[in-house]
Amino acid sequence: MSNGGDNIELIKLIGKLSPECFQTIERRYSILRAVEFRQPVGRRALSLELGLKERAIRSEVEKLRELKLLNTDNMGMYVTDEGKDLLEQLSDIYQGIRGIPDLRKRLQEILGISNIIIVPGDSQSNDLVLQEMGRSASRYLVEILNEEDIVGVTGGSTMAAVSDQVTSDKNFPKATVVPARGGLGKELMTQANSVAAKIGKSLGAMYRLLYIPDSLEKEALQVIQSNDEIRQSLQLIERMRILIFGIGRADILARRRNLSDARITHLMENGAVAEAFGHYFDIHGNDIWEYKTVGLSLETYKEVQQVIGVAGGPDKAEAIIAIASIRKDITLIIDEAVGNRIIKILN
Repeated sequence: MSNGGDNIELIKLIGKLSPECFQTIERRYSILRAVEFRQPVGRRALSLELGLKERAIRSEVEKLRELKLLNTDNMGMYVTDEGKDLLEQLSDIYQGIRGIPDLRKRLQEILGISNIIIVPGDSQSNDLVLQEMGRSASRYLVEILNEEDIVGVTGGSTMAAVSDQVTSDKNFPKATVVPARGGLGKELMTQANSVAAKIGKSLGAMYRLLYIPDSLEKEALQVIQSNDEIRQSLQLIERMRILIFGIGRADILARRRNLSDARITHLMENGAVAEAFGHYFDIHGNDIWEYKTVGLSLETYKEVQQVIGVAGGPDKAEAIIAIASIRKDITLIIDEAVGNRIIKILN
C-alpha cells in the first residue's frame, strides 16, 4: 500500500460506518489463508482449524468459488492464482483492520526497537499463526541475505516452523547455514541441525552440522574440538553475519536441560524469565546465571550484525522483553497476542 497512514485512517472510517463488512473480510481472508497453508483441504478439516461451523464454511467457500478465488476437486480445496494475489494485496488491509500498525508503533515506543514485524492472531492457540510467523521470518531472511553470508540458527518448535516456510526464487550457493548451538532435547525435527539443514537446502546454500550436545564438560569439549568438522562448524559460528533464533522461556529451557529442582527454584526466585545462549535473564535483561553450553556465546551474540528473534504466544511476553533489553537493534518477529501482552506488562 503506497500511503499507509492514509489507508489506515480510511480503514478506521469504514469500520465506524460499517463494522459488519470487516467481519466478512476477516472471515474470508482467514479461510483463504488457511486453505493456502493446508491445501488440499476439506471443509470439515477447515471447520475444525478455524473454529467455524461447517455450514458457515460451506457458504463462504461457495462465494469464494464464485469469485474464482478457490477451486475444489476430489482431494479438497485449493487457492487459485487470483486468490494468492488477493491474499498478498489484502495483507496490509487485514493488518489495518486488526489494528496492527497502532500496536507496532506502541511496541516500538516502549521497547525502543524500531524493526518489529507483527503477525495477526495468537500462535499459542492457532498453528496457522505460527506458520505465518515462519513465513514472515523467511521473507525477511531472504531479503537481507547476501551471497557469501554465514547464517546461524537455533533449534526449537518456533525455528522448526521457520524452516518449514523458507523459500527463495534465488539460490545462494556461496552462503552457509550453521547451527548456532549444540543439540538440545530429543525431538529430531526441532534440533538446530535439522533446522539448519532444511533452511540450507531451501536456499540452495551450503550447510554445516554440529554433532555435539548443547552441554559438555570442558575436558570433553577440548577432545571433541580435535575433530576437523566440529572445529570448522564452531569457527563458522564465530563468523556469522546473520543469526535467527527462537526466544525461550527460562522455566521451560531449564526443565528441557534437566536442571535440578533446586537450581530451577533459584532461577525463578531470582526473576529469571528468558534463556538465550545458555544465559538466564530477568525481565530487565540482567544476566542471572550461565549454563555452560556449546556454540554461540553471549559476547558473540552482541557482535552479530543482523539478529532476528522469533517468538509468539502471550506466555513469551516477559522473555521477549528481557531479550529486547540486551540489544535494541534486534529485529523482532512476533504475533499480535504477545504484542498486546507486552504492552499490558510494561504499562
